[in-house]
Amino acid sequence: MSDTPVKQQSTAAFYGQSVASFAIAMAATSIGIYQLRTDAWVRAFLAIAVLYLVTSAFTLAKVIRDRQEAGQIVSRVDQARLEKLLADHDPFEKL
Repeated sequence: MSDTPVKQQSTAAFYGQSVASFAIAMAATSIGIYQLRTDAWVRAFLAIAVLYLVTSAFTLAKVIRDRQEAGQIVSRVDQARLEKLLADHDPFEKL
């Protein structure tokens, strides 16, 4: 297992930019829904739709990340098996 990949970490700047972008988008959408000149039930429906969209996006991102991490684990296990087979193999041993 000589080529173990290093776990990727996001930088603090990328994390901060992501949080700020999400906060600005939610605030802008909330203000836009609040300022609509329509009935309260229409604004409430749009607010619930936005919340549902956000939770669905977070769930999708988590599922994609989990699948990617599972694929990396399987790949590392296969690599370890191959390295063990190669280490145990003696080319000068008689069959």
